[in-house]
Amino acid sequence: MSTNANASDQQPKSTQQQEIENNIDNWLEKHDVPAVAIAYIEKGNLQWSGVFGEQSPGVNATSDTLFNIASMTKSISAETILRLASSGKINLDEQMSVHWIDPDIARDPRHQLLTPKIALRHRAGFPNWRPKNGDGLAFQFTPGEQASYSGEGYDYVARFAEKKLDRSFTALAHQEIFQPLDMDQVSYVGEKWFSGRVAQPQGPDGKRRTADVRDKWSAADDVHITIRDYTKFLISVMKNEGLSKYLADQRFKLSDNIFAKGCPWGPDSCPLKGGFAMGWAVFEYQGETVIMQGGGDWGERTLGFFVPEREIGIAVFTNGANGSAIIKKVVEILHPGSDYIAFLAFQARQ
Repeated sequence: MSTNANASDQQPKSTQQQEIENNIDNWLEKHDVPAVAIAYIEKGNLQWSGVFGEQSPGVNATSDTLFNIASMTKSISAETILRLASSGKINLDEQMSVHWIDPDIARDPRHQLLTPKIALRHRAGFPNWRPKNGDGLAFQFTPGEQASYSGEGYDYVARFAEKKLDRSFTALAHQEIFQPLDMDQVSYVGEKWFSGRVAQPQGPDGKRRTADVRDKWSAADDVHITIRDYTKFLISVMKNEGLSKYLADQRFKLSDNIFAKGCPWGPDSCPLKGGFAMGWAVFEYQGETVIMQGGGDWGERTLGFFVPEREIGIAVFTNGANGSAIIKKVVEILHPGSDYIAFLAFQARQ
């Protein structure tokens, strides 16, 4: 069962949109993915969006369905920090230890090296998540020395912002992002209005379970949002809204090249350069730059990206562990011929 919410119902559908709509039900069935939400942006405007499949057994997904976007949360959190920095409320190079030190690392003097910029670029020296066995947070390397993907780093910079500005991080995100962009269908934590609207995840075993809805925020994971509200956010990022010219110029600069020794999906489509910027991964190819952030939890696969040279943006949310296969098929149609598709094919095989 498919439903669709077009940006303009009066305009004729593009060939790409029609091809996706003609095939999406078969793709969902073939790859055992319950639902998908898609948005396509061109020249700063939403061209079309669609939501297809089932939110939960027997319940159609709609434009009001809330998807867990998993690690795509990081882009929203980073944007909150960047806009706070652009307005002078924080400095990306200041020592966070003046306002916040996690008790687990208080005795390690390297905590004094942590800055918001280091954390946002995944250079904090933390693991992705602290051990669940109670051992606590610890440095894996000295902050700033190298890049290593870390949700803990994002939670750390968010707690710093809370302490310095004496406001909850969720309130700061609302102040800097949600309210200015008229995003009222998004939250870091569960809300009463979530009832009957959350996409139920389906794991790799084909079983569904209750959605992971937090009662305490994480700056790195589990934001729930509609495709419509995420599109507002992505368009704003593409336009560099709310940022100083300096930060707009610096935000996507890379400190490392994670592809210096090649790519696991082969040399022919490997980016010339790639790595972690502030809130996004950046893949630099010959002729185009892909600025992206994906998400992958037990029963969710999601992706948002844009290509500045072509002024296009694409978002795809799924509530299934096999969702990467759907994402690849959608991008093949909306952004054909791109070397980036080889990376998506690699992800779909994992």
